[in-house]
Amino acid sequence: MSLRVAVAAPFRQKGRERLPEQAFVVALSLDRDWMSPDQAKRLLDVAAGEGLVKREGGEVAAAFDVDGVEIPEEYSPDESLFQERSAFERALDALADAGHDRQETVAAVNRLQQELGVTADAAAVVYARRRGVDVDGAASKARADLEG
Repeated sequence: MSLRVAVAAPFRQKGRERLPEQAFVVALSLDRDWMSPDQAKRLLDVAAGEGLVKREGGEVAAAFDVDGVEIPEEYSPDESLFQERSAFERALDALADAGHDRQETVAAVNRLQQELGVTADAAAVVYARRRGVDVDGAASKARADLEG
């Protein structure tokens, strides 16, 4: 969730759906003073890997509704944003964002994992898809982890 908040902030600040990558980095590092420019670039890499942004020709575009994200006044990103999350974590966040209770979701995913005999990542993706929640980024990550 807080990754979405950090990614949405530059777009909301500039009032645009598309920004030059450098403007995105400046918005997070200099304008908001949330992180260093290198950290902002790393955050952009993580966001792209998670399917939250699309990079095209030196520009970055949000792949989600940034206007639907609330940016709390006291918000400050933490170090965990710079780490790539597992497919399970991505799917769990997507489900929570869609209004599903985290604890109930984890329990249901654990049951599904045992029932299907698959990894927690795969079970989380299946569970989310059965509930109509878009988890394409998590599915790609789970697939890559299995292949790699």
